[in-house]
Amino acid sequence: MAKALIGHLNSDFRDPRLAVENARLRNRVAELESLVLRLSEENDRLMAAHTADLLTEPSQEMQPV
Repeated sequence: MAKALIGHLNSDFRDPRLAVENARLRNRVAELESLVLRLSEENDRLMAAHTADLLTEPSQEMQPV
């Protein structure tokens, strides 16, 4: 098993195309992680603003009949 792991780890050195593809995929993953973080922060801001609007506006449901 150790030989399989070592061979797997060193495979990038044997084939430069794999190293390039691996680097490209790592960069893409980093881009996607940053996008997820940005969208999550934007979603949190929008939810906070929506909650504040709900608390400040009188709701039709709360009006006496």
